[in-house]
Amino acid sequence: MSVPASHYVNGNPLQGPFPVPLQQALFGMGCFWGVERKFWQVEGVFTTAAGYAAGVTSNPTYPEVCSGQTGHNEVVLVVFDPVIVSYGQLLRLFWEGHNPTQGMRQGNDMGSQYRSGIYTFDEVQQGQAESSLRAFQQALDRANYGTITTEILPAPKFYYAEDYHQQYLAKNPDGYCGLGGTGVSCPEMAWTN
Repeated sequence: MSVPASHYVNGNPLQGPFPVPLQQALFGMGCFWGVERKFWQVEGVFTTAAGYAAGVTSNPTYPEVCSGQTGHNEVVLVVFDPVIVSYGQLLRLFWEGHNPTQGMRQGNDMGSQYRSGIYTFDEVQQGQAESSLRAFQQALDRANYGTITTEILPAPKFYYAEDYHQQYLAKNPDGYCGLGGTGVSCPEMAWTN
């Protein structure tokens, strides 16, 4: 897949290697257009990219992913400066930014590519992701929501989505965004530091 040289909004590179001390995070929260916008607006985020991960084929295309046959999730790669924004803060944005109890859907968007997922790059991220899930599940229980269906896995290979998907809502300000949260706040805990 041809990848643009720079981010449409902030001009930073979409592909690494990224400067030290930048770190990477990978999230699936439904349609990646709105998810990417949510994260590129965060202070301390260096770049974002829409893509596909956690499937069974190499170099998937959008039509292939939408067919449900590849098992890929629509995800967003977030490259961030941990001095400015912590991984825990990104996790809080993840939990509050969508409904993680819906299984293979997000709102009216249905299919395996819209599932909730956190894909971790090291054991620290894995531990924080798992702790945050437990904390948010307790908050959701109090608000009478169901069980979180988010998959938490070591980061699989990330495949960049087609050029027109990158920073889509900056290029198309009136474009579709189906992103919506539960209205439940994720508790402030040690994992947010």
